[in-house]
Amino acid sequence: MTLETRTIQPFPAQRTAIVTGAGAPRGIGRRVVRKLLSQGWSVVAADLDGAAAQEFATEISAELPADSGQKVLGVAVDVADQASVDAAFARVDAEMPQVVALVNLAGIPSPHSIFEITSEIWDRVMDVNAKGTLLMTQAAARRMIDGGVGGRIVNTASITALDGGGTFSKTGYAAAKAAIQGLTRGSARELGQYGITANVILPGPIDTDIMGGTLTDERKEGMSSNIPLQRVGQPEEVAGLIGFLVGEDSSYVSGTSISVDGGKHMH
Repeated sequence: MTLETRTIQPFPAQRTAIVTGAGAPRGIGRRVVRKLLSQGWSVVAADLDGAAAQEFATEISAELPADSGQKVLGVAVDVADQASVDAAFARVDAEMPQVVALVNLAGIPSPHSIFEITSEIWDRVMDVNAKGTLLMTQAAARRMIDGGVGGRIVNTASITALDGGGTFSKTGYAAAKAAIQGLTRGSARELGQYGITANVILPGPIDTDIMGGTLTDERKEGMSSNIPLQRVGQPEEVAGLIGFLVGEDSSYVSGTSISVDGGKHMH
């Protein structure tokens, strides 16, 4: 790509965004899928629970206008396993339009304190959260480069990477999410020449099951005590930011970390 051609590249009308972690009914992933569909994307809903992803894809496909040209594909993927990632992308290549965006939401919490972390726990937390983000990024970025129209990568860290953890996530999770921040910056630097942006979001307390189950009003109040907006966030509020970051309007935003935490961490 020459200097003269490094301009804002419009996305093709038929384009695909891949969203990992889209299986949980109360998770952020499903809200992101719906948001991207509303913006004209075809979407791959990917999850370790392939049955849940496929069920959701079937359900939401029935809601699309017949003339939209959009597709929704549910796929099973273990993001920490190279063979599983390769198999998932083989299906995407065969059944979906050109890959232009990747949203890495898949992850697992770790409530273990520093002295409770075993080698097995450490490896699993790092594999799913950090290595999984890398493997998905590698596969998607190769396709974005081949597509020639740039692309968008949005990764998910956590405010735990900033404060070291709390009730539901501690040291191992904080380390994995901090690694994702470094991975995102490296991706932005190396992939920028191809018109690919990479950014990372840092959610604060969001009302999802990853917080340790459905939040009661009492738990929400306790979590909100040091948040300027005085409440926990909703999955739709994270999805709104992701919708911007994968869109054409964010074409000059790359390598940045954006907190979605009601003002809990101001930086």
